[in-house]
Amino acid sequence: MTTLNDEVQTRRTFAIISHPDAGKTTLTEKLLLFGGAIRDAGTVKARKTGKYATSDWMEIEKQRGISVTSSVMQFDYDDFRVNILDTPGHQDFSEDTYRTLMAVDSAVMIVDSAKGIEDQTIKLFKVCRMRGIPIFTFINKMDRQGKMPLELLAELEEVLGIETYPMNWPIGMGKEFVGVYDRFNNRIEQFKSDEKDRYLPLNDEGELAVDHELKDSPLYEQTLEEIMLLSEAGNQFSEENILAGTLSPVFFGSALTTFGVQTFLDAYLQFAPAPQSRNTTVGEIQPINEDFSGFIFKIQANMNPKHRDRIAFLRICSGKFERGMSVFLSRTGKPINLSSSTQFLADDRNTVNEAVSGDIIGLYDTGNYQIGDTITTSKEMYQFDRLPQFTPELFMRVTAKNVMKQKHFHKGINQLVQEGAIQLFKTIRMEEYLLGAVGQLQFEVFEHRMRNEYNVDVIMERMGSKITRWVEDEKIDENLHSTRSILVKDRYDKYAFLFENDFALRWFQDKNPDVKLYNPMDMSE
Repeated sequence: MTTLNDEVQTRRTFAIISHPDAGKTTLTEKLLLFGGAIRDAGTVKARKTGKYATSDWMEIEKQRGISVTSSVMQFDYDDFRVNILDTPGHQDFSEDTYRTLMAVDSAVMIVDSAKGIEDQTIKLFKVCRMRGIPIFTFINKMDRQGKMPLELLAELEEVLGIETYPMNWPIGMGKEFVGVYDRFNNRIEQFKSDEKDRYLPLNDEGELAVDHELKDSPLYEQTLEEIMLLSEAGNQFSEENILAGTLSPVFFGSALTTFGVQTFLDAYLQFAPAPQSRNTTVGEIQPINEDFSGFIFKIQANMNPKHRDRIAFLRICSGKFERGMSVFLSRTGKPINLSSSTQFLADDRNTVNEAVSGDIIGLYDTGNYQIGDTITTSKEMYQFDRLPQFTPELFMRVTAKNVMKQKHFHKGINQLVQEGAIQLFKTIRMEEYLLGAVGQLQFEVFEHRMRNEYNVDVIMERMGSKITRWVEDEKIDENLHSTRSILVKDRYDKYAFLFENDFALRWFQDKNPDVKLYNPMDMSE
């Protein structure tokens, strides 16, 4: 009989992080292919063929060929159940990515071999390090000309400050790329070869154990020299350090050609952690705790535009989910019946009847949930750690173009705001709608979705960048409002000021020392 612990130990839940265009969505597709979840991998580049990446389900993603929202995909492979969270690489959507990283047990970092470590990779990596998440590195596009492998390793260690252990090593690159020297499996994996001839065994000395034309290649000799250098001067393999997030196993390959992907997947499943304990306001909750618990890390409207539905993404942290079970929403203390639930392959969904710690499921939401909510069968109303809340920097004034569509306008704004990518404010006097975001692209996505999902054209007027500070007191003298310090209320009716610049913020604090201001981002770090 399978126990809860047995089931939990088979779960692997990870996010794929990278800078845009490093190959993140392509690698996700190929992993799904090996898991049998899809029969034909659509790539982001293949727009003319009508094939789109499975994980890019939103219309604007298909048009632009980028990921702008985190996707969740689940598949079974080799007695494991794998939950992949494919995150948007674009920096304007980093808030969605940061929250997603709170819901995983490990991360896969993709690095473009030609570009090395890029800005967005550094930011996302720091979040992983802050949480102590184990990081596995896949250096992509080895079939193209790029930086030298030793240079890439040095960059990983110096820029990111993490030790590395190459699980395999490239033999050539670009047009001369012939495969990888697989240190971990003690074999050479050939690029562009039949399945039966792909692997060449190595002897105890680490050299080819069979006669092969590769023996006469200068690339082979160079590889042996580099392998010797890695063995003598490189880091030692340590499973303990991998789990602690201080050593990253490095794999070289090509996601587009599927080369090295299965070898990577096999090793990842062997060394990545099963679901871990989670911190709450009453201490740590173990994944095999009998009480069911989890937290909402994402809300998505209109995954099925025909039904205008909303899905709350739940990371299960303990116990077993069973469809129809009754739970408590910790924020309100009210009971909720979980009768409608789903599991994902991007926007393809199936009803899920059972799930355990580590799994990501979707709950149909009629307005009950907020991002960060904890739900549990325990009568002890605890909360999991707070999710990061970002302070918006860019602002737009937004109105409906057609006043006859006010009802659709308000519904669209309220639903899209609840997803957490944009924040809604109302001015005190005029009750104008202001939208705040951390990046310009979020406004473009908002405008596109209002038109396509809610049939509302909007007028958006730039307000430029502002410094947002919330007010600690529930009451405030509304006469403190001015053009340089705009007083607003957020969607929870909490007061906040939008300051024109640093000088305006300092001037206000000097003149009004009794008004306590705070930045929620400071509190979540």
